[in-house]
Amino acid sequence: MLKQKLKNHHIILASGSPRRQKFFQELDIPFTIDVRKVNEVYPQALKKAEITDYLSQLKAAEFDALSGNDILITSDTIVWKENSPMEKPRDAQHAKQMIKSLSGNVHEVITSVCFTGASFQQTVNETTKVWFATLTDDEVNYYVDTFQPFDKAGAYGIQEWIGYIGVEKIEGSFFNVMGLPTRLVYKTLLQIAEKAN
Repeated sequence: MLKQKLKNHHIILASGSPRRQKFFQELDIPFTIDVRKVNEVYPQALKKAEITDYLSQLKAAEFDALSGNDILITSDTIVWKENSPMEKPRDAQHAKQMIKSLSGNVHEVITSVCFTGASFQQTVNETTKVWFATLTDDEVNYYVDTFQPFDKAGAYGIQEWIGYIGVEKIEGSFFNVMGLPTRLVYKTLLQIAEKAN
């Protein structure tokens, strides 16, 4: 359905994340991948979705020659806990510290998605609350050493072993925690396609 509505558009996914690429494949949206290097620095006064909105728009700013049928999609995800962001871990030790801080607590996963065309830009975001069980040191060490979650905000993937044994409940979109609010992306692309027709 969406594939047909987007037949006159060229979707550019600016993400090296295999999870996001798989989401687009499973949403049956044809796309090409174009990843640009971005210095992901943001003003320290920003909070929550302001950070991910800013960074997803910053990634879009790397593309300056979009044609009339291009729709560029950029996104960013953070974990927000105790009034501060948790991004990707620097190394194994940092990852273990991050997961231990999530253990027995609740946090938010926030993803922003920026849609940019030659004559428009629209940014949407979604927040999901995640409750973690109390994890043992052995469980944390096993997860980090085995799965090496260094490319993931908050140092964990909910779709991996840690999610199976550690997540007590969530409030909001499960797929958002994986890195893309799929329902929101589908709905926004549908609106953009309908406006263009």
